[in-house]
Amino acid sequence: MSDSSEPLRVLFLCTANSARSQIAEALMARKGTGRFIAASAGVAPAEAIHPMTLSVLEEIGIDWSGRKPRNQDEVVRDLWDIVITTCDKGKESCPSFPGGPVYAHWSVPDPVLRKNDLRQAFRETVQLISWRIDLMLAVKLAELSREALAARLSESGTYPAAAPATAPSAN
Repeated sequence: MSDSSEPLRVLFLCTANSARSQIAEALMARKGTGRFIAASAGVAPAEAIHPMTLSVLEEIGIDWSGRKPRNQDEVVRDLWDIVITTCDKGKESCPSFPGGPVYAHWSVPDPVLRKNDLRQAFRETVQLISWRIDLMLAVKLAELSREALAARLSESGTYPAAAPATAPSAN
């Protein structure tokens, strides 16, 4: 892990890097300013970020335009403190990263696959990931062992059956 005075480097990894991991990167970049440096990548990146990703991020005040999906090959040699997979395929295909990062898994349903009310599916994805990031930010990560940190981050990937009633903030 980085020196405690340095921001932790966190990578969010999923399949296409067009929705879930991009949302996670955007929210962590906003909420974790000064504490985290966030990035995202995909195991099989899409041509572009899904337009609904950009739209729902804009709804909460995050301009994510101009971004493009990245392939995990572009970041596999970089040093990461934490690698969080946001989908099951990303977890299965997650490469080994140098430097021994802590790995965690957040199984987030793919909003693109929702048959009805796509906008609502993306809003729920933002809400879910925002909730998980809030839990992550509430933990004094430097005080945990690597094993406890991995367990704690994975626990924050377990979401209750009922969604929180409040909309996420970008703060």
